[in-house]
Amino acid sequence: MRSTRQRYSLIQQTIKLYSGRIEESAFVVLHKVRPFKNRKTNMNSKVDFYFSKAKNWKEEFEKLRMIILDCNLTEELKWGVPCYTLQKSNVVLIHGFKDYCAILFIKGALLKDAKKILIQQTENVQAGRQIRFTNVREIIALEPTLKDYIKEAIDIEKAGLKVILKKTSEYTIPEEFQQKLDGMSVLKTAFEALTPGRQRAYLFYFSQPKQTKTRESRIEKSMQQILEGKGLSD
Repeated sequence: MRSTRQRYSLIQQTIKLYSGRIEESAFVVLHKVRPFKNRKTNMNSKVDFYFSKAKNWKEEFEKLRMIILDCNLTEELKWGVPCYTLQKSNVVLIHGFKDYCAILFIKGALLKDAKKILIQQTENVQAGRQIRFTNVREIIALEPTLKDYIKEAIDIEKAGLKVILKKTSEYTIPEEFQQKLDGMSVLKTAFEALTPGRQRAYLFYFSQPKQTKTRESRIEKSMQQILEGKGLSD
């Protein structure tokens, strides 16, 4: 037979054990699936597949989705990725790569970036800025900051602010593409006939890869579209 003291000690241990489990469960709920009255309203069923079928960054994507929906943006699918809009204007999107996942602020260049966490993907990117993550813990730790940045981006959109873009003439033309233009007058004429926006899109697209072989491949695959007077996404 156990003494009264032993039984009391056993009860205390049991209470402590279950309290710990409850606290752990509460942490998970709070940080991963904490309910928010506007989330389900703003979720778009057409975007669900992106999250449910993700092979990489699944947990990170879901957490980023919840954070952004907390900020009352509308969820849409653009460029094959979740994009969040304010009155049909793009504010932020979610995307993933081999080494990291990220949110991309469409007008990130206008953000104050108080925490110095914004990343410019390449020197040719003018407006967009990323915040990158390699695990869900980083996202949880930055949640208040992310919401501050998103709210600032919303204020920028409400104010109608614009990123002042460089002119096409200020862009650096990749050497591989310049050689094509010099050697094919018909290509040069077709490229110059494109709208400035389409020209910038091509130059940005051609300049992105670090390897010459990849830049050449992109140029070769795009030449026919340029000759037909089409833009990169047409």
